Amino acid sequence: MPPIPISSSNHVSSTTFFSYSVHSFPRRNFTATSSFRVFCQTQSKTEKTETRRFSPLLESSGNGAVALEDWKAVPDIWRTSVENFGDKTALIDQYHDPPSTMTYKQLEDAILDFAEGLRVLGVKPDEKIALFADNSCRWLIADQGMMAIGAINVVRGSRSSTDELLQIYNHSESVALAVDNPEMFNQIVEPFYSKTSIRFIILLWGEKSSLVCEGNKEIPIYTFMEVIHSGRESRRALYESHDARQQYKFETIKSDDIATLVYTSGTTGNPKGVMLTHQNLLHQIKHLSDVVPTKVGDRLLSMLPPWHAYERACEYFIFSRGLEYIYTTVRNLKDDLRLYQPHLMVSVPLVFETLYSGIMKQISTNSLIRKHVALTFIRVSLRYMECKRVYEGKCLTKNQKSPSYLYAMLDWLWARTMAAILYPVHMLANKLVYSKIRSTIGISTAAISGGGSLPSHVDKFFEAIGVNLQNGYGLTETSPVIAARRLGCDVIGSVGYPLKHTEFKVVDSETGEVLPPGSKGVLKVKGPQLMKGYYKNPSATNQAIDRDGWLDTGDIGWIAPHHSIGRSRNSGGVIVVEGRAKDTIVLSSEGENVEPGELEEASMRSNLIQQIVVIGQDKRRLGAVIVPNKEEILKAARELSIIDSNSSDVSQEKVTKLIYNELKTWTSGFPFQIGPILLVNDPFTIDNGLMTPTMKIRRDRIMAQYKDQIENIYK
Repeated sequence: MPPIPISSSNHVSSTTFFSYSVHSFPRRNFTATSSFRVFCQTQSKTEKTETRRFSPLLESSGNGAVALEDWKAVPDIWRTSVENFGDKTALIDQYHDPPSTMTYKQLEDAILDFAEGLRVLGVKPDEKIALFADNSCRWLIADQGMMAIGAINVVRGSRSSTDELLQIYNHSESVALAVDNPEMFNQIVEPFYSKTSIRFIILLWGEKSSLVCEGNKEIPIYTFMEVIHSGRESRRALYESHDARQQYKFETIKSDDIATLVYTSGTTGNPKGVMLTHQNLLHQIKHLSDVVPTKVGDRLLSMLPPWHAYERACEYFIFSRGLEYIYTTVRNLKDDLRLYQPHLMVSVPLVFETLYSGIMKQISTNSLIRKHVALTFIRVSLRYMECKRVYEGKCLTKNQKSPSYLYAMLDWLWARTMAAILYPVHMLANKLVYSKIRSTIGISTAAISGGGSLPSHVDKFFEAIGVNLQNGYGLTETSPVIAARRLGCDVIGSVGYPLKHTEFKVVDSETGEVLPPGSKGVLKVKGPQLMKGYYKNPSATNQAIDRDGWLDTGDIGWIAPHHSIGRSRNSGGVIVVEGRAKDTIVLSSEGENVEPGELEEASMRSNLIQQIVVIGQDKRRLGAVIVPNKEEILKAARELSIIDSNSSDVSQEKVTKLIYNELKTWTSGFPFQIGPILLVNDPFTIDNGLMTPTMKIRRDRIMAQYKDQIENIYK
């Protein structure tokens, strides 16, 4: 697979001058005999200068090793990566046309070319460029090229509605648009031309000949390669011309500068633009090594949308460590797992649920004897792992009081004995069954799950078959990772320990009082990965972050108490997340956020619905708990001749069908539709505790009261 055409890089050495090396450009194009520097101080005071902001290490001429502490901007990682892994394969992107395989040196050069191409197009520092595209090597190059010139990218994917993309573009005050491909362009072009101000458009993939309508001829459209080529020529011209360099004032990107705007919780309500700085993202790049075990040359399979903060932070981290990054899709995941045998995979719970279901389905297709043997092996291994967690001290408890020494010793002895009995069967299962499963899915080092709650049965299954599945936790507002399980202490049921320099506390939801370990309350977090705020929304920022810098995560959880002995002796301090205190729903498919308020408001316009609570936290799709309006249901059933005019009874099946039709009518304009519904007879009231004294529905209590029924409708 041919690489994207690139050229070698020119380099920046400090805030006051540019320094270019002889070998920075292909010698066949021009000749230079020595390095030279251009000092900005020598420029005439009367001559107009233009600020040229740059990533201090990316455009430097140094050849020595660069320490992580020297990184000031996200694009600085490429200089370190090239010095350490220059000729190693950085990425493989085989599902785009043309397919691409790039080394670290080629990738850095492409980023520099794209960055300079943006300067040619007139992009200034701090200007916003909308990057509406899906996962690919060109997304990465565009993203880093934008950051490298001090611009701020505003990111979203192709699955978002046109209205949402319009709102994000206009709210962010973007000046230009980079769009994934002709299909996406054709979908959004007309409303964007009429309702936005666009200086230019960049087409990342495909050719302009595939565009149905170029629309406004005054707005230029460039292909990705046109930007690359113009950037390459500009860099060459800048190298050759002393006068050209004299018109610039050079300025480095600062760590506190905004790198990106990530809009969150905007699928049904007004989106909020999370301002993430270079420092925020660098915290992730520097410290995810405590969570993700890596070796140079390891392979990682990527399939999540890159605008998602979780995928994005992991992507930057992986490239800073010399791994081979392989792009795949949901459709090709199974085949690529077998083909590439990745050491690592970073994904959302749904992917691991799907893998689990696929494995169990494969087992069920075997002969009756083989199926019975495999399921027996799995049951034995699950039991073995439970005993192992007990004697290793990796069990969770809310009890602050440690067990007695005698009880702890007897408990340890019992668990150790049972594990010893089960161990031979577990090892036999590993040889006969689990090794074959692992050879099929790869993931020989670890899998990292985030973006939603990992189901307990999936978590325990992968532990039993010998796949290291590490669960993490974070928010877009925290860049995103704030806690994760480590290989050395992978406590099932938790999200692990906080990342370095990250603090947690649990507070009472009503009083704000800090609660002791083991007590359940609202989780608050503090650390260098915390966002700068919500763009143009100081009230929302102040509501989320208090004066002392603590972010309200909106999640309910607790911190495991420390015990010196017993089955929980090695679990103290891990974070346990039990659900969301906020109304925002996070779907498990891609960590997509949904605000239920507007969906509920629209649904309540139906006379047939008395009350509704939209649900779906950590589920594949939305659902709802609904109190039907019995009188209106009866009336509608008679009018539609579903029942006789004299009948006073409507079957549950017919009521459900009527409600579904109403939901489709009133919520058809929303990007997410309501799937399974649970009909309940008793209204939510203050007296039964399902409403507050101010007449607000208590979502958490409704979820708790109907927990079993809700689980059943999702089966």
